[in-house]
Amino acid sequence: MSCFLCNSSVGKKLVMSISGCALVLFILFHMSMNMTALFSPEAYNMICEFLGANWYALVGTAGLAALVVLHFVYAIILTLNNYRARGSQRYEVTVKERGVSWASKNMLVLGFVVLGGLALHLCNFWAKMQLTEILGGHTNSLGYSPTDGAALIAYTFSKWYYVVLYLVWFAALWFHLTHGVWSMFQTVGWANDTWYPRLKCLANIVATIVFLGFAAVAVVYYLKSACPCCCAGC
Repeated sequence: MSCFLCNSSVGKKLVMSISGCALVLFILFHMSMNMTALFSPEAYNMICEFLGANWYALVGTAGLAALVVLHFVYAIILTLNNYRARGSQRYEVTVKERGVSWASKNMLVLGFVVLGGLALHLCNFWAKMQLTEILGGHTNSLGYSPTDGAALIAYTFSKWYYVVLYLVWFAALWFHLTHGVWSMFQTVGWANDTWYPRLKCLANIVATIVFLGFAAVAVVYYLKSACPCCCAGC
């Protein structure tokens, strides 16, 4: 089985699909959690405290890190294998292939952008929250409690440049998901002529929900900082 997953192209795609599915589920959970901050900062902080440096949160974080590494490593391997398999033929295609989206042809590039956004997010939030707790700190570098996620969101998205960078990240994630979500079903043989358009539609819906959910938090908190009187209903 391990040889199949490591040496077979189908096996590698299966690993990509399973790890990708798990990551999509986490992204949807994370988006839902973040949106709590729009309605109740106190409830959001309660979630942050529950998911702090507790053992189950640490196990989950380690598992997510392993999934990200696995997904990205296999993506590079598959891309290099496809690149070598095409050989000189890659220079002969001059017209756009019918039914092939831009995202599907640039998944690795989009993956690098998503990873860059993830690195930024880890520096802005994880390092100031869970990592601070792991190291035994009662306040992070900004002077906030590591469980005061709402204050950290408010601080981060009061900076216009962070809002722009995060929106670029969310846009790259949108493109990545529009192809990735239906592709993982295709890998396991669910994308027949009947289900292919339905899965494409589902992928677009999931990607759009993720983008709008994350973007709403960034934009609303920026507007609150830029015009607090308007957001307070003055």
